[in-house]
Amino acid sequence: MRRLLPALALCAVALGGCSRHAAAPAEDARLAAIYEAEWKWRTEQQPDDEDGVRPISDHLPRVDPATQQMRLRYWEEVQEKLAGIHRDRLSPAAQVDYEVYAAQIAVLVANQRFRDFEAPANADTTFWTDIGYTARRAFRTVDDYRHWIAQMRDIPRYFHEQMQQMRAGMRRGFTPPRVTMQGRDGSLTAVTEASPEASLFYTPFTEPMPGVPRERQAQLKAEALATIREVVQPAYRELLAFMREEYVPGMRESLAAQDLPDGKAYYRAKIIEYTTLDMDPGEIHRLGVQEVERLHAQMVAAMKETGFQGDFPAFLRFLRRDPQFYVKTPEELLMHAAWIAKRLDGKIGQYIGYLPRARFAIKPVPADLAPFYTAGRGGNGVYLLNTYDLPSRPLYNLTALTLHESAPGHAFQMPIAMEHKDQPAFRQLTYISAYGEGWALYCELLGQEMGMYESAYDRFGMLGYQVWRAARLVVDTGVHSQGWTRERALEYFRRYTALPEREINTEIDRYIAWPAQALSYYLGERAILQGRARAQQALGERFNIRAFHDAVLQLGSVPLPVLQARIDRFIDEGGRGPYPDME
Repeated sequence: MRRLLPALALCAVALGGCSRHAAAPAEDARLAAIYEAEWKWRTEQQPDDEDGVRPISDHLPRVDPATQQMRLRYWEEVQEKLAGIHRDRLSPAAQVDYEVYAAQIAVLVANQRFRDFEAPANADTTFWTDIGYTARRAFRTVDDYRHWIAQMRDIPRYFHEQMQQMRAGMRRGFTPPRVTMQGRDGSLTAVTEASPEASLFYTPFTEPMPGVPRERQAQLKAEALATIREVVQPAYRELLAFMREEYVPGMRESLAAQDLPDGKAYYRAKIIEYTTLDMDPGEIHRLGVQEVERLHAQMVAAMKETGFQGDFPAFLRFLRRDPQFYVKTPEELLMHAAWIAKRLDGKIGQYIGYLPRARFAIKPVPADLAPFYTAGRGGNGVYLLNTYDLPSRPLYNLTALTLHESAPGHAFQMPIAMEHKDQPAFRQLTYISAYGEGWALYCELLGQEMGMYESAYDRFGMLGYQVWRAARLVVDTGVHSQGWTRERALEYFRRYTALPEREINTEIDRYIAWPAQALSYYLGERAILQGRARAQQALGERFNIRAFHDAVLQLGSVPLPVLQARIDRFIDEGGRGPYPDME
C-alpha cells in the first residue's frame, strides 16, 4: 500500500499565493534557524559540488568512521528539533519548506544508519571520478588554482579513508555486485598511465587563466605538475591495486539489494529516497509490466508509420544496423544535438513563461568516463553527450535525449531552481530524483506536442525512451526483490527497448549497482502527467500550459506529494500561475 507524505496548501506568489517578505509567524523563524544552521554545516561537510555554485575547496571531505558517526548524531538531532516544530503554526510557504526539508533529513539519516558510505563506488558513480568534476569547472581566481592544488594534495588521505570504509563494507557483505565492477578500472588507469601534462587533473592549467599574472601562472603550473606526479598518481596507483587485488575479488556475487544486510528494509528506504513515495516493490513491478505493454503497442504503431514491412524484432535489428541512423564523427553527433537544442529555443516560449537566464554548453563526455557512461547527462551549465563508440549512439534517440538532458530538461530546470533566491538554499541547490528525472522525462513526451520529432523514426525513438523508463520499473524491482538474474534483465531490455547492446549492458549494470534510482524517472513523469490531466479536466478552456509549467518549475526540486499539492492549489486558484504577466 502506498503511503504519501502529508499534502499541504501552498503559497501563490513565492509559492503561488503569499510573499515570504510579509510578516511571518514566529514558528517560521524557528524552522529557518534549524535549516540555516544545518545547511551551513552540511556544505562544510561536503565542501565541493559538481554544479560549480560554491567556491573551489582546498580539501576533500572527511569520510572516516568517527566523522560518519558524528554526522549521524547531528542529523538525528536535527530530526528531533524538527519534531518540535508546530506545522500548523507555520505560514503556507514555510509549511512547504518543512515538508521538503524533513524529507531531505530523513534520507540523510537513513543513509547514515544503513552505512551507505561503506560502498562509495558503483558501476555508475565513484568517489575517485567525482573529484574530476572539479577539474572541469571554470576557474576564475588565483585562489581557485591554489585550492585545487591543495585539494589534489589531500587525495591520499581521502583515498585511505574511503578504502577503510570499503573494507568495513566487505566484512559485512555490503558491496556492489562484483559483476557490475569488473573492468571498471579504466577511469583509474586513465590517471595512472597519463603524463602529468595530459592528466585530467591538469585541465584547469591548460585553459586560459584569467586574472592570474603571467609569472604566477608559470609557478602554479609547475606546482600542479609536481603534485600530479608526486602525490596524485601514486595515490591512484595504490587505489588501483586495492581495487584489483582486494576489493573486486572480495565483492558479493549476488545482485539483489534485499541480499544486503537488512536488505528488504534497505531497498524500501531507497525506494522512498528516489521516488519520495513509500511503494511496495511488487506494486511498482506490476505497474511497470502494464506500462511496458501499453507503450509497446504504441511503438509497434510507430514502426508501421515508417513503412517497415517486417516484425518488431526485425525492425530493432534494422535500427541497430542501418548506417542512416549513425554518424561517422563525434563532431557530427555534437552538431546534431546543438541543432536540436536551437530548434527548441524557437518553440520554448509557447510552453513555458519563466525562462532561465543561465545558458548551457554541449560537450563530449570526458574520455576517462565515456566507456562506462550513459548516453548523456545534463545539469547546471552543461549537457554532456557521449561520443564514444558511435555505432551505439543512434540519431533516432537523440532528440529525446537532448530534450531530457538540456532544455527544457535538466540544464533548464536546475538553473530555474537556483534563480529563485527567495527560497532557502536547501531547496535551490539540492536535487530530488523523482522530481528532476520526472520533469526531464516529461520533457521528452512534451517534445511531441512541440513538434520536435520530425520523423516517424524520431517518434519511435521517443517512445523507445518512454518504454525504457517503464522497463526500469520491471527490471529494478525484478533484480532487487524478485530474484531476477542479470541475463533475464538484459533479455527484457533487448525484447522491449531499441537501445543499442552497449547501452543495454551499461544501463542494466547501473540498475543492479544503484538500487531504486531507476524507479524515479517514470514515477516522477507519471505524477506530472496525472496532475496535468487533473488540471485540464477541472479547468477546461481556462487551462494555460505556460502557467501550469511555471507552477511546476517554480517549486524547485520537491517530493512528489508536495508537487501534487501545488497542482491542486493551481486548480483551486483557477489555473493562475506564479507569474501572471508571463501568461
